[in-house]
Amino acid sequence: MRCAVIGAGAWGTALADLLADGGHETVLWALEGDVAKAIEEQRENTLFLPGVRLADSLRATTDQGDALDGAQLVIYAAPSQHLRGVVQGGGRHVGANAVLAIASKGIEQRTLALMSDVVGAEAPGRAVVAISGPSFAAEVAARQPTAIVAAALDAGAARLAQDALSGDRFRVYTHDDLVGVELAGALKNVMAVATGIVEGVGLGNNSRAALITRGLAEMTRLGVALGARASTFAGLAGIGDLVLTCTGALSRNRAVGIEVGQGRTLEEALAGKSTVAEGVITTKSAVALAEREGVEMPIATMVHRILFEGLSARRAVPELMARGLRPEQDA
Repeated sequence: MRCAVIGAGAWGTALADLLADGGHETVLWALEGDVAKAIEEQRENTLFLPGVRLADSLRATTDQGDALDGAQLVIYAAPSQHLRGVVQGGGRHVGANAVLAIASKGIEQRTLALMSDVVGAEAPGRAVVAISGPSFAAEVAARQPTAIVAAALDAGAARLAQDALSGDRFRVYTHDDLVGVELAGALKNVMAVATGIVEGVGLGNNSRAALITRGLAEMTRLGVALGARASTFAGLAGIGDLVLTCTGALSRNRAVGIEVGQGRTLEEALAGKSTVAEGVITTKSAVALAEREGVEMPIATMVHRILFEGLSARRAVPELMARGLRPEQDA
């Protein structure tokens, strides 16, 4: 089929290469002219996915109309806080029957909207699918076996994304809990920052395991409050992606957390990085959403205080441990 991928960061590029390699006519839209030029001339995204030879059939462009016209499947992979503007910029070129899949992971800061709500508002009337799960772009591009989920309220749209992306090294499961899959994908980045902070201050495996487990409880609690199913957080989009992002050496969010835990300011930790650590901004959105819903999220709140309120990382863990005792399972 004709496919468009909007956003030529590492993840968007890896997905576009996967589609093109699978025989689909695929066009990748890049904001940066030098990125599109490098892909067209060198078969490589030298800025965001260096060292990966891309499919010869993959086209790159800086014109959204060129990418979107006639596309049956559109995958949005722009940073979450820029997604609305990106969709607005190409909205008139999106086909009336196109399926819109979202690979961006986050919660819009201003509105606290999920990415499916953002896309649905700016390109209404189309089926929306969320793509999420444990998947580092570099490993997908290297064709290492990977499994993710495609979630949608429209089962046919989820199957279309599943069929388009699936191959012998990339397995896609369908799911119908759109809210749960999206929230899991966004909130795990906050927990990865937290895990990095714990690692950065010099704590070990016991502390990391406790944080990941209790972080999953927080994610699930907020998800259920917003209508998601608790079981979704026990799947690929939840615990699968959470473990990967909290422990993997390729995790940008964990890396930022480590630097902050070692004593650097947030500005110093982010300086010079070409890629986005979504967990930083999502921390603000997650805490605001939890406050709106009356949900306790002590780990996310701790991360917010460290990143934005000047709390010392070394003081934060003792504060968490000193919280009132309670049952492990919510009533």
